[in-house]
Amino acid sequence: MEHQTRHRSFVTRGRRTEAQQRAIDKLWPEYGIELGDGTLDLDAIFGRRAPHVLEIGFGDGENLLTLAALYPERDFVGVEVHGAGIGRLLNEANVRGLTNVRVIRHDAVEVLENDLTEASIDEVLLFFPDPWPKNRHHRRRIVQPEFAQLVVRILKPTGVLRLATDWENYAAHMLEVLDAAPGLVNAAGPGGVVDRPADRPVTKFERRGERLGYTITDLEYRPAART
Repeated sequence: MEHQTRHRSFVTRGRRTEAQQRAIDKLWPEYGIELGDGTLDLDAIFGRRAPHVLEIGFGDGENLLTLAALYPERDFVGVEVHGAGIGRLLNEANVRGLTNVRVIRHDAVEVLENDLTEASIDEVLLFFPDPWPKNRHHRRRIVQPEFAQLVVRILKPTGVLRLATDWENYAAHMLEVLDAAPGLVNAAGPGGVVDRPADRPVTKFERRGERLGYTITDLEYRPAART
């Protein structure tokens, strides 16, 4: 896929604690996925054939860890660039004895474009991405037409894209972009939103937004039927 210059949807920030760095140093060989020159064979990485769930930008890992414990029959891949969150997730995954979690430390858009095979993912999760609220920064939002087409490529025909945001302007942006995306269908109908999924954990980040009076919006998209 050819691109014009792409504006990254993240800025690397935050410091790792000593404990988080120790977790990365010790546990990365077990939980980390190194990217190479080819696409990833997730069945080989996890050592079994199971549904694959991809969470983009997992933050401190609270949602990913909860779902991995709740659904041991599924395999979860988290993509994140911030070392502090990665260190926390690795430590918690080890403490909880989770074997169905792996981590990629890289730009998620590049992972979608270069490292995942077509129709290989059952669920893509994008919860509370950076809203880039200033108008001049909207081009940095990860949800763009190009992103939508990358998701369409990696989703299985029965797959699902789930999103959540506590920023109303970003919710409207997501709806505009994704409702117009070829190959995606809004599960709630054009312009519609879904109820908060029962199995989506209420994270510390979400509770903070609720205390501040923010509106939480959940969206769900499915691949369009292919003719």
